[in-house]
Amino acid sequence: MKKTLYLIPTPLAEDTVRSLPTHTIEVIHRLEVFIVEKAKTCRRFVSATKHPKPIHDLIFVELDKHDPVANVPIIESLFAEHNEVGFMSEAGCPGVADPGSEYVWQAHEKDIQVIPLVGPSSILLALMASGLNGQNFQFHGYLSPKKDLLRKNLINLEKSSRPQYTTQIFIETPYRNRGMIETLLSSLHPDTKLCIAANITGPDEYIRTHRIRKWKRVEMPDLHKIPCIFLIAGS
Repeated sequence: MKKTLYLIPTPLAEDTVRSLPTHTIEVIHRLEVFIVEKAKTCRRFVSATKHPKPIHDLIFVELDKHDPVANVPIIESLFAEHNEVGFMSEAGCPGVADPGSEYVWQAHEKDIQVIPLVGPSSILLALMASGLNGQNFQFHGYLSPKKDLLRKNLINLEKSSRPQYTTQIFIETPYRNRGMIETLLSSLHPDTKLCIAANITGPDEYIRTHRIRKWKRVEMPDLHKIPCIFLIAGS
């Protein structure tokens, strides 16, 4: 049997296993070994899928996201004993705005088959719902937490988006959402479009796109400590 690493998307919001397709759940139920970001979170997720085996019979191996190279032997040892291993991060798609790419690369290096499974990605779902350019976009991860540098980051992204109407996508630590929104509204041109997508797939999902001038007039929701993704496009 061919050695296979399955890349398993996990829900973006709590208690939303429903956001995963049936085939992805079926593969999870077939696996007994998982490389994970946090074992506690992933045990809870796998249990919520109603895995046919007792949760204590499954193997969850935590990765060290601070030193991925040091953990490369984990892949070797797991595949020495198992033909199929699942890989998942805390939320969304592993390796996309999340740790994991080094492990996937090492799997390719060792001629292990890599199979990505279908599931939610906050980047793509936000882009789909934003009304902004989905054919030319860039994801930047986290911007600077320092206000002056953040302002410069945002102005530069706005400027670089204009020539080809490139959608610029970035995220923020949830407890800094208020500061991010304040800086966006005070730094960007009134005609620039801004999409705020919060708690995607959750029961209180919030996705809105307006020009900056309109954002300054509308009532802003309380997004403190709620996972958000931001998209801008300069006109």
